Amino acid sequence: MVGILKIGGSVLTDKTKLESPRMEAIERIAAEVASCSSGLVLVHGAGSFGHIHADKYDLRERFDPEGILETHRSVVRLNEIVVEALGQAGAHPVPVHPLSCALLQDGRIRDMNIGPLTEMIERGLLPVLHGDVVMDRARGADILSGDQIITHLARSLGADVVALGTREDGVIYGGEVVSRVTRENYHRIEPELGGSRGVDDVTGGMRKKVMELLDLADDGIPSLIFNAGKKGMIEKALEGELVGTLVEGSS
Repeated sequence: MVGILKIGGSVLTDKTKLESPRMEAIERIAAEVASCSSGLVLVHGAGSFGHIHADKYDLRERFDPEGILETHRSVVRLNEIVVEALGQAGAHPVPVHPLSCALLQDGRIRDMNIGPLTEMIERGLLPVLHGDVVMDRARGADILSGDQIITHLARSLGADVVALGTREDGVIYGGEVVSRVTRENYHRIEPELGGSRGVDDVTGGMRKKVMELLDLADDGIPSLIFNAGKKGMIEKALEGELVGTLVEGSS
C-alpha cells in the first residue's frame, strides 16, 4: 500500500512571520507520521519559508535568478527542520527537493523522476518532498505547489490513500464541514472557498487545492482534506476514516 500525505505550510509555520516554524506542531506531527510511515510519501507546504520569498521576487510573473536561489534555500531550511524532527521521532526520512527532480511546462508538471521515490518506499524510507521553485520550459521557472505534487505522485505511484492536512476541519460551507465534494456540488460551495491565512499564498489556497483534487478524483483517486492541527487526526486520515471532507468522483 502507498499513501500520500500532505501537511500544509500553515500547520507547520506561522505564515504571518518570515521563516517562523511552529516547532511544537512539527514535533507532534513528526511523531504521528513516524508511527504510520510504512509505504508513505510525505509532502509539506512551504508556509512562511517559501511564499514570502516567492511573493517578494514575483516569481509567478518573472524569471529572477536571485529569487529562485533565495526561495529554494528557504524551503530547504523548513524541509531540514521537518526531516530532523521525523528522524528524532523514529522514522527514516530522506529529503527530496523538487527543483532537482521535476520539470514544468506552463506551470504544470511535465516530468518528474519517481524512480528514486519508488526505491525509497520499497526499502522502508520516508521520502519528504515540499513545495518549491522549479524550472519551467515555457516560463523559465515557476512555483510548484505541494498540492500539485501530491496529485502527480498519487497517479504515478498508484496511491491507495491521499490525505491533505490543513488548519481547517475540511471544506467549510455555511459554517459547516462539507462531508463530500464532487463535481456536482463544487459550484455551489466554490464562492465560499477562501485563500490562505497570512501572507498571500502564491499557490492559490483552498480553492486551488480542491480543484486539483477534483481532477484527481476524475481519475478514480479520492482524497481527504482534514485538520492536521488536531492531535491524532493523521493516523485516522491514513486509515481511511472520514474525518474531514472527502473529494471524490461523480456518482
